[in-house]
Amino acid sequence: MKFASTALAALAASLSFAVVPAHAEDYPQTAEGAAKFVADAEKDLFDFSLGNNQANWVNYTYITEDTDALAAKSNGDLTEKQVKYAVEAAKFAKVSGLDADVSRKLGILRQGIVLPAPNTPGAAAQLSEITTRLSSAYGKGKGTLDGKPISGSDIEAEMGNLQHSPAEFAEMWTSWHDNVGKPMKADYAQMVGIANQGAKELGYADVGAMWRSGYDMTPEQFAAETQRLWEETKPLYLALHTYVRRKLNEKYGDTVQPRKGPIRADLLGNMWAQEWGNVYPLVAPQGAGDLGYDIGDLLKAQGKKPLDMVKAGEGFYSSLGFDPLPGTFWTRSIITKPADREVICHASAWDVDNKDDIRIKMCTKVNSEDFVTIHHELGHNYYQRAYNKQPYLYLNGANDGFHEAIGDFIALSITPQYLVQIGLLDKSKVPGADKDIGLLLRQAMDKVAFLPFGLMIDRYRWGIFDGSIQPADYNKAWTKMRLDYQGITPPSARSDDGFDAGAKFHVPGNTPYTRYFLARILQFQFYQAACKQAGWKGPLHRCSFYGNKKVGENLNAMLAMGMSKPWPEALKTFTGSPQMSAKPMLDYFAPLKKWLDAQNKGETSGW
Repeated sequence: MKFASTALAALAASLSFAVVPAHAEDYPQTAEGAAKFVADAEKDLFDFSLGNNQANWVNYTYITEDTDALAAKSNGDLTEKQVKYAVEAAKFAKVSGLDADVSRKLGILRQGIVLPAPNTPGAAAQLSEITTRLSSAYGKGKGTLDGKPISGSDIEAEMGNLQHSPAEFAEMWTSWHDNVGKPMKADYAQMVGIANQGAKELGYADVGAMWRSGYDMTPEQFAAETQRLWEETKPLYLALHTYVRRKLNEKYGDTVQPRKGPIRADLLGNMWAQEWGNVYPLVAPQGAGDLGYDIGDLLKAQGKKPLDMVKAGEGFYSSLGFDPLPGTFWTRSIITKPADREVICHASAWDVDNKDDIRIKMCTKVNSEDFVTIHHELGHNYYQRAYNKQPYLYLNGANDGFHEAIGDFIALSITPQYLVQIGLLDKSKVPGADKDIGLLLRQAMDKVAFLPFGLMIDRYRWGIFDGSIQPADYNKAWTKMRLDYQGITPPSARSDDGFDAGAKFHVPGNTPYTRYFLARILQFQFYQAACKQAGWKGPLHRCSFYGNKKVGENLNAMLAMGMSKPWPEALKTFTGSPQMSAKPMLDYFAPLKKWLDAQNKGETSGW
């Protein structure tokens, strides 16, 4: 999966808050006043969101100075009103006798802001101008290859092209981080200062603490919960890192990639070394590693186009009993990159009218990665449509990790058997059991490799927000955290005045990232639950529940809840357990872990 493709920036925009009720005195500090405030707020939010979503859609799909200005104006108005809502909601926190539903919605109003501006004249507009500038700068960013400019979506693809030399990988990596990240630093630091003031007015220590407060537990409990899940999965990551490092050493030699220590970041097939699937051919085990097919090659052999790929994704959900996508999805989505204008190619799923105007935005290429990404993005859309009868403040996933995990767990079902069922793979080409290690390693190169990256992005920003990482140390802290968590090192010396983190979309896009770490854990919980419901008896990684209406019915029951209940209740509805667990993921990869341990005998683990 192209992980850069799965941000919910669009969803975050659709959940923004707007026009505040007329006068605070209209809402006395009573249970009745709170209920009236919430009811009025939801109506205003619903009405305002359509124009705001449309403005952002146009800006993301047609980047000009004018659309930047229109989006900045709309988002600035939105942020200013959003903060007023949150401040007003906070006043009801100690009111006695609140209805449970009203209390939950007040909490969502207070906690649902990604970047709050302080309630001072001009602050919201200034914050909006900065965030729009950051997002636009990323969308227009370019690196170089052989000294020639290359756009973001193209450079992502080239980083996965194994025909390039280490020098070319280093050029692309360095130019992208220097050209895109470094110029953002001053804007980013200024944005942090403004948003932190806003968070403090809402009663939070800083923006990071506010982000951690949206999970039906305290910020401290949430940080501990994510750390627990990482510690459970870390041995599997270390085993994969050790094995991949050795294979890269055998490919490139000691001068490029030493046998011990960290891995050079640009050699892992991805600009951010967040997923390593593109270098699978370099690490595939002899014999078992040749799966016999590549989804991208299968698609091209049948002359499939990007639109056909999206139709295939829709077909999976239809097989579970979900209704077809609305006609407007096909006329309003951006499926391939327009040739006549600048767009933000980072794939995302949108719910424009809070009803059924659902869309995706992708610069789709005919390859395996984007085939999986489509299944993922559509997961957002089907989730959005499933909960569209909920009140406005519940139009969201049980927690943000759920929203990411739905499409991911569907994508886990893109097994050889599924490819046979949809006519993409010949039955005689289905890999036998002797290929299981290859299948698992290929999955681990994306799913397991991503874990520390998914965890550290927000931990890095939490440090910036709480002041433990100062602007002078932005780059130094980033490089150190990437070494500590991922065991990777940059291919070139990094300057202290740089801002390499800005070269990752979600940082200038201000999309909280721990959701993606949670999604890596939750998707295996969902997948194992679906396979059990489908009566699957074979190895977990071979399971496909394609066509199982019972799974679809149970899944829809969870999706339709939206954010109306604490996430443990939603989790229990589908999986039977209210606690997140890494065990299903470890069960899935257990055969691979045993094999990796055998391959790594005599090697130095860690860095």
